[in-house]
Amino acid sequence: MCPVIVDCAIYRDGHRTEGPDDLSDALDAARATREAFVWIGLHEPTESEFGLVTEEFGLHPLAVEDALKAHQRPKLEVYDDSLFAVLKPVTYEPDSDVVSSEELMIFLGDSFVVTVRHGEGSPLGAVRRRLEEDPDLLRHGPTAVLYAIADATVDHYLVVATELQTDLEELETEVFSPSSGGTRHTASRIYTFKRQILEFRRATGPLAMPLTRLAGSGQSSTGLPFVDDEAQPFFRDVSDHLTRVNESVEGLDRLVSDILSAHLAQTSVRQNDDMRKISSWAAMAAVPTMIAGIYGMNFEHMPELHWGWAYPAIILLMAVLEVFLFRLFKHRGWL
Repeated sequence: MCPVIVDCAIYRDGHRTEGPDDLSDALDAARATREAFVWIGLHEPTESEFGLVTEEFGLHPLAVEDALKAHQRPKLEVYDDSLFAVLKPVTYEPDSDVVSSEELMIFLGDSFVVTVRHGEGSPLGAVRRRLEEDPDLLRHGPTAVLYAIADATVDHYLVVATELQTDLEELETEVFSPSSGGTRHTASRIYTFKRQILEFRRATGPLAMPLTRLAGSGQSSTGLPFVDDEAQPFFRDVSDHLTRVNESVEGLDRLVSDILSAHLAQTSVRQNDDMRKISSWAAMAAVPTMIAGIYGMNFEHMPELHWGWAYPAIILLMAVLEVFLFRLFKHRGWL
């Protein structure tokens, strides 16, 4: 078996049977009966490694190119001999606040499923085990595989959305806490968080249209080949979950934008307060400086120069003016 093939099995009447090592034999064995199909899982194949699969299953060259190069948006495309779907599973690391997306391509035919996975964060072993434990679902053939993968992907979206909501609430508390008022790196953290939400949105947003088609809604939903019409209620359930995710993502995006605006406004207010304090102290220092500067001029004929009480009177005048300015600025909230 090719080293990039993670798993290969024939499913007959809802139960797993190990597939032959030769792909052609596996496909022939699956097509020998209408109740069977072969599921082959691959991980980051090269062009030469994927060539054998392409030849045996007759995959469309445009879909093969997308599967090899990756970096695709979630989509659903119909070709003569297969249905091609792209999903973007996501993972979230709360410690580093990083959302990373992987890519998962699914080729669906009359008696085969080929999954091509890019990245390490979206293994399909759990999906296989779930299906193999549910023969009634697995009897629906390749459609059941597409549904199970889409359902697992969207359900994990809900988990990631919840984790993002929790971390955003902590960030919000940090920004609006009276004791902290946000640190010097808060704006950077908010912007980084917004970038992670954007990465999440790139995975969830474009998936709405493919799931709408699979659910049997919209003008272009009818006539999808290789998809069992009885599966439409299941895809509608997945589509409903995705709608919840997209609504949550939109709410997170708006909230983080509002938090950033509020943080910048708080920063501006604190800067204005600091400038008022600085200006107030500067004004208080300017008054005695001005008076001392006037009496420091070396003119012979100046009032009070020869008056014995002139010096203490000037000092008292400075003190009175300083107290007056201090009370005035304090009353206006500048100090």
